[in-house]
Amino acid sequence: MNSFIARSILIILFISCISCGPSITRQIKSSSSFEKGFTGIAVYDLEKDEMVYEYNSDKYFTPASNTKILTFYTGLKYLEDSITAFKYNSSADTLYFTTTGDPSFLNDKFENNNSLKFLSETKKELVYVQSNWQGTAQGSGWAWDDYEYSFSAERSAFPIFGNLVTLNYNNSSLKVIPEYFQDSIKIAQSGSGLTRKLDANQFSLNTTKENYSRSVPFRTSEKNSIAILSDILQKRVYVKYDRVLLSELYQTVNSISSDSLYKVMLHESDNLIAEQILLMSALKISDTLNTDIAISEVTEKDFKDLPDKIFWVDGSGLSRYNLITPRSLVQVLKKIIKTTGTEKLKSLLPTTGKEGTLKSFLANEDPFVFAKSGSLRNNYSLSGILVSNKGKTLLFSFMNSNYTITSGELKAEMEKILVSIRNRY
Repeated sequence: MNSFIARSILIILFISCISCGPSITRQIKSSSSFEKGFTGIAVYDLEKDEMVYEYNSDKYFTPASNTKILTFYTGLKYLEDSITAFKYNSSADTLYFTTTGDPSFLNDKFENNNSLKFLSETKKELVYVQSNWQGTAQGSGWAWDDYEYSFSAERSAFPIFGNLVTLNYNNSSLKVIPEYFQDSIKIAQSGSGLTRKLDANQFSLNTTKENYSRSVPFRTSEKNSIAILSDILQKRVYVKYDRVLLSELYQTVNSISSDSLYKVMLHESDNLIAEQILLMSALKISDTLNTDIAISEVTEKDFKDLPDKIFWVDGSGLSRYNLITPRSLVQVLKKIIKTTGTEKLKSLLPTTGKEGTLKSFLANEDPFVFAKSGSLRNNYSLSGILVSNKGKTLLFSFMNSNYTITSGELKAEMEKILVSIRNRY
């Protein structure tokens, strides 16, 4: 009798176990929302070290800002605990310095002004040594007509103020940050807001509102950054091109902790920070600011064992040329956890219903998902950590491409699937 009961229990458990996957699959296939696009999921049990559920996990999707997970891994590998703002050396009367691509310099998302203080307090003549910049301001596959939106801030050798012009217009009073661009803005009375010429730092404010605020990208160059810096310091900063001198700038000035940079990138999905992390990593690898160098190095050395080849072209995910499979993205998360540990990764990722880009996602549930979202028009993905009702730590990637419904409808259906995964595992 006892043997019969034991066998019965085992059979019930076995049937219950194998039914978990198909029931989620039926849930996906029965949803009219998922019919309007293409969906893939990979769920990995960290303790068991095995994939526990897959649906189109070997198919390619446009990751959008899930690309930042690859960028995050790269930063963890190549950047130190603190971000280097400048490299420098000095003589009796001159301070020579150069950039590292640090995106935090005078960026209002960070409070540290250590690097500005370093330059402003010196009594020596300042000479900026041009960097070994071999990049492009926009990434391959970026939408050309996004140039006026703050999420498309240009990547550059020497970011300053997040490479954005921020305008605050209040009752005919105009405040511009940085002030260097104050005279580059024309004001007219109409309703199209703040715009910028395609190839010039000339801006037009056309608004009938008494209160108006917006940030737009400016055209970047090392020359522009130094001009803005000189205006802030109220002191001339000379520019010198000298490759030998550049290689002799050994001393460093740090700005912020790397973790604070990662957290803003992941929580706010900051595109400029992501792009600059790859550039700073490339500088560590090769003494050259070039995104492709970092991508090639990591792809060939660290991602060669992923289940599927990745197609990776930028740091932010603004490009539609990026392609990756859910199961490969899960393996990247696994590599990250080996470096950070589970709890630290959870603290750096947005939490559903609580903060960051996921504040309104699964808002009616106790937080159980810690993940990076990624969205481009007709694409939405979510990848990270899911804590199940049984206390299991699951890594997952839930990717959607080419859907024609609203993002709100899609997210509502995704929430149902994630709740089912939480309840079943």
